[in-house]
Amino acid sequence: MVLNSPFFVFLFLPAALALYFVTPKQWKNLALFAASLFFYAWGDSLSLAVLLGSTAVNYGFGMLIERSSGNRTGRLGLFAGICANLGLLLYYKYLKFAVQNLDAVNLLDAGRFDFSGWHLPLGISFFTFGAVSYLMDVYRKKTAAEVNFLSFALYMALFPKILAGPIVRYADISGELHARGVDLESLGRGASRFVFGLGKKVLIANPAAMVADQIFSAKGDLGMPVAWLGILCYTVQIYFDFSGYSDMAIGLGRMFGFTFAENFNYPYISQSIREFWRRWHISLSSWFRDYLYIPLGGSHASSARTYGNLIMVFLLCGLWHGANWTFIVWGLYHGFFLTVERAFLGRTLQKAATPLRHVYTILVIMTGWVFFRADNLPHALRFLQAMFSFSWGEFEYYSMNFFSRELMLTLAMAVIGSMPVPGFLRTLRARIEPVLRPQFAKIFAANCTLGSLAFFILVLVASLMQLAASTYSPFIYARF
Repeated sequence: MVLNSPFFVFLFLPAALALYFVTPKQWKNLALFAASLFFYAWGDSLSLAVLLGSTAVNYGFGMLIERSSGNRTGRLGLFAGICANLGLLLYYKYLKFAVQNLDAVNLLDAGRFDFSGWHLPLGISFFTFGAVSYLMDVYRKKTAAEVNFLSFALYMALFPKILAGPIVRYADISGELHARGVDLESLGRGASRFVFGLGKKVLIANPAAMVADQIFSAKGDLGMPVAWLGILCYTVQIYFDFSGYSDMAIGLGRMFGFTFAENFNYPYISQSIREFWRRWHISLSSWFRDYLYIPLGGSHASSARTYGNLIMVFLLCGLWHGANWTFIVWGLYHGFFLTVERAFLGRTLQKAATPLRHVYTILVIMTGWVFFRADNLPHALRFLQAMFSFSWGEFEYYSMNFFSRELMLTLAMAVIGSMPVPGFLRTLRARIEPVLRPQFAKIFAANCTLGSLAFFILVLVASLMQLAASTYSPFIYARF
């Protein structure tokens, strides 16, 4: 089940909310946990055993680490817990990839392995990283180990964030696992955030995906204009797809009394790759910073060590996204630009004009997305060749199929949605209201509230119409 499916929107979510609010306070965690298990097991019940097994193992390791804190047993418990989590991830996510590559260089016979029916448990990268952060925080005494198994199990299985994040740390919601409240205001804010994310997905990401998929799957001569249109649409798709999911997860969390940290902060307005990674998938980049980059020495070591740390972190960041050489290259690509910016390019960028910094950043990001989207490295290289070939290819044919009014509207909405327009409007309102006379200020505030309500109703109606009229499209990050 995914958050943008008709079943979830029209049946599961209303039923889960109704169940949650009629359940007595002392049983709310149990009700939400049961709903989360149903959500997770829907269509993929085999993955449920992996999730429950991971939950039980990490609960036990957390208790062991806290009881043996500061001694050898505690350190061994942490090491064993991390190995158990990473071993689970390696087995399900990377074993097939490793076997295939070893077979390609004649170091292993892939025929000895049976991968028929092999599939990745849903959300394994997200709940595994959440578990590792929990164990490390318990060891560092940043949080106490969770004694109540149901509370810990709810943290692991909480349905808004389990499939595609954000990566929620136990320490951030530990208090809400034991005591939380939901009033009409928080319920309304959560619902509006959910609707906003749903609109991002079905009104912007899905139409952009249709064009991107057609262009990336084309077999003929693309030509430079069509190749750039394809990567532009994918650039739109991946941001509005993933940030849309994050908005929906944050909104759902708020509707059930949880506060999840923001996962995106308008990354496409960045003026460097360093800034981009402070704004993109914040929960993942901060996870790698706190649990890998800083323990490796961070930026406090020698320059060579710092650059090596950056490359290592982004190599693993690429691997985290998937068992494919394209993700490895994508991670190394970003690690390279981060290293170059730290070494010397960052100082040059600071002296450049703002539009030039922005153009540089967007071009680097879009070029990198080719590796993220392509099926394999030869596919990526062919696409990059088309982007920089200065050949028009079959442009007239493709332009007739792709340049529709719907696409133009989608790209226009994407440009607006990529900029911090809500923050600008809030700032503008804060400046206007104090200078108005009291009676006009009340009218102005009422009109602003009505305008916001009308906007979200419009987005909701348009999104529901799209859901009812077409089949849903799964989220990109749900496969990670």
